[in-house]
Amino acid sequence: MKSLKKICSCIVITICGGLFTIISSFAQQDAQYTQYMYNTVAINPAYAGSREVFNINSIYRAQWAGINGAPKTLTASLNTPVGQRGIGLGVSFFNDEIGPSQESNFAVDFAYRIRISNTTKLSFGLKGGFNLYNVNFTNSTLNYDPSDPNSADINNEFSPIIGLGAYLSSDKWYLGMSSPNLLETKHYNDNVLVSTASEKATFYFITGYVFTLNDTTQFKPAVLVKGTSGAPLAINSSANFLFNEKLMLGVAYSLDAAISTLAGFQVSDQIMIGYAYDYDTTDFSNYNSGSHEIVLRFELATTINKIINPRFF
Repeated sequence: MKSLKKICSCIVITICGGLFTIISSFAQQDAQYTQYMYNTVAINPAYAGSREVFNINSIYRAQWAGINGAPKTLTASLNTPVGQRGIGLGVSFFNDEIGPSQESNFAVDFAYRIRISNTTKLSFGLKGGFNLYNVNFTNSTLNYDPSDPNSADINNEFSPIIGLGAYLSSDKWYLGMSSPNLLETKHYNDNVLVSTASEKATFYFITGYVFTLNDTTQFKPAVLVKGTSGAPLAINSSANFLFNEKLMLGVAYSLDAAISTLAGFQVSDQIMIGYAYDYDTTDFSNYNSGSHEIVLRFELATTINKIINPRFF
């Protein structure tokens, strides 16, 4: 058993070290969810089943309110533990609209957890699925020039998704490294031979710790680092308080991007709702009225865990 723990520790250190080296030379391509902590499985498949209940999440984000064609994103996922062998399964759906483009994907998550101490578990995850990419210049509100070969529509362009992740956690802290899609995808239209858009692999590092301040209050600082080749590094730090296992209040800061306020309420053991508002800290704030995000989480006890214990992550 000791040799197994030693091997697992070496594996996770190697993975984390390798991914962190990659991240350190990469940077941000697009904005991440402010409330990513409520849908961690979307960025790390190793998280599937880690809450030990049947979990359904949905997040809707309207970015840069007041801007025509600004991003609107919907993601929904469910995940659950399966049996007594440390297996977690999940499925997720994602839809993103930016101007004339629309991107949708569907993915399945598989996670395997092993206990490496009385309080610590290590999970490895695999994500697989597909992406559909559309660009509709013809019906967009943009200035459309049918003679421009770069303005040809793209219809349901298919590309595969393959992602990996590792997630180390206890009841008080967590650390994760992942890439939800390791494949680089280039998009083409029918009139040009060069790609009109491309998507590169994005790598995530997440960590957080829960401090118990008193009988009614918990405090959780957390950090997300996101890296994509050719874009600036994205760093999101947040500080959230949980009061009486019901009310969540917090703030977040995305480096060179936005300041956010977060609020959530545990309506019942099964239902949680949350809201976040982002204020743009760049010059672009002069042209938009911020970003809005709504999250809904629904959980049910399983045959493995017949009682839902409120978790802060």
